[in-house]
Amino acid sequence: MNPFDVLRDSLYFFKRNLGQIVQLCLPLVIFEAFLQQMVDNTAGPDGFPGYSVIVGLLVYPLYTAALILFLDARSRGESPRIRDLLATSASLWPRFALLTALNTLLILLGLSLYFLPGIWLMVTLAFAEYLLVLRGMGPLAAMKESLRLTRGHFLRILVCILAVMAPLWLLKGASLEMYPEPQNPVLGLLIDSAHSFLQLFTSVVLFRLFMLISEVPDKTDRPI
Repeated sequence: MNPFDVLRDSLYFFKRNLGQIVQLCLPLVIFEAFLQQMVDNTAGPDGFPGYSVIVGLLVYPLYTAALILFLDARSRGESPRIRDLLATSASLWPRFALLTALNTLLILLGLSLYFLPGIWLMVTLAFAEYLLVLRGMGPLAAMKESLRLTRGHFLRILVCILAVMAPLWLLKGASLEMYPEPQNPVLGLLIDSAHSFLQLFTSVVLFRLFMLISEVPDKTDRPI
């Protein structure tokens, strides 16, 4: 279970199911980017940064939970309907939003403490969303179980996250370099939506890791 195999398998899945993922998540991703743009324009550059976090809490749990449910269904050979996935994700929204708020707060706090604690929290809480959606755990129980599951797999998870996010951060920086602020609103919406949609690949990679690691009850690296 090396990172290269995880990334390769995840990319194959993402490309094979791209059309369905677009239909499921892209409308909500665009809606989130639109709301963020509206909030930023209303609040201005000196506005309260928490408004953007609130927008994320409103929309992110919906499309992320729906994507996790889709990944789980496809891994079992099922083809769920988009409206059923969205309906289930809506029912999970209160718990998922609370989990997202707790994760975001802890990671931001960790990043403010010389950066490394934030990285550690980002990795060790990586499976909390999957535990909440797929195993029905509450936010705190999911966070605690994620800490347990990720023990002994820190570097593997970190490498997979950075392998996806580092190119996206570079792409984001390049887009801002090419189209600096203030941007055309439509162009800004397209860039933000594309960046957020591509970040969904991280969820696919982490789902693959979650499935592999959770199948090893004693947390040892036995062949699967």
